[in-house]
Amino acid sequence: MEPVNYTAISEFLLLGLTEDLALQPLIFSLFLSMYLVTVLGNLLIILAVSSDSRLHTPMYAFLCSLSFNDICLSTSTVPKMLGNLQTQDPSITYTGCLCQMFFVLVFAYLENFLLAVMAYDRYVAICHPLRYTVIMLPHFCVLLVLVSVSISTVDALLHTLMVLRLSFCTDLGIPHFFCELAQVVKLACSDTSVDNVLIYVATCIFGGVPLSGIIFSYVHIVSSVLRMPSAEGKHKAFSTCGSHLSVVALFYGTGAGLYMSSAFTDSPRNSAVASVMYTVVPQMLNPFIYSLRNRDLNEALRSLIGRITSFL
Repeated sequence: MEPVNYTAISEFLLLGLTEDLALQPLIFSLFLSMYLVTVLGNLLIILAVSSDSRLHTPMYAFLCSLSFNDICLSTSTVPKMLGNLQTQDPSITYTGCLCQMFFVLVFAYLENFLLAVMAYDRYVAICHPLRYTVIMLPHFCVLLVLVSVSISTVDALLHTLMVLRLSFCTDLGIPHFFCELAQVVKLACSDTSVDNVLIYVATCIFGGVPLSGIIFSYVHIVSSVLRMPSAEGKHKAFSTCGSHLSVVALFYGTGAGLYMSSAFTDSPRNSAVASVMYTVVPQMLNPFIYSLRNRDLNEALRSLIGRITSFL
């Protein structure tokens, strides 16, 4: 049996989306713009909801949680990538890589749960409108978010601790713009069968269960809406769900695209490009989707921007 060249590693190399130096300034500008739009857009959503008492409802509270999570998810990946592009240094410390991987997992899983919680909120509002204020009490809404955070954190911590037990060889280049769990596991020289099984099981449970909850909620929502006698009531019910459905389609659609890219291509770089559509693009577009399709939120945003411009 040939000896394996293990090493006590101190850093990984994030190889990014391309090694073409001519394209890197363009990529830097593109991702910087996307990150700034993500932070500004989601921050405006949070400020608009906080400043308008009419929007102090469970639906908008969950929207604020989703916006904050989108900021955190983008912040856990994009700034490090921008720093590496600016300095032309692709390295990330071993500890930094594990920390980044942990936070990406936390916020990615939390996005799933928050979308499911928001679907449940719409289900109660449309299917059980008379009991909505009784069911969606403030402490119950807080409990839903806290449970989602706790499950996401525990699962991410479990994956991170499993990576800690792995041994790595001298090939430490990650063909990605952040420390993605699957790519880090592929670099290990020791047995990764348990890690791979854990990734598969966790994806099925913590991705599949929220998605099943969303589908279940909207099956009942559509059934209830179709039984409404008035066309105006149907339109109002569908309009309250339109933004959330668009966000769900964007998030899970890009996630499915990432999975298909990983399953049907052997190119890690193609997988890295596909992951941009999952970890960066939805977080940037979510504020636009909600502000364009929600009249109350749109009015609150206009009022907030008007106050900001008058103050300046």
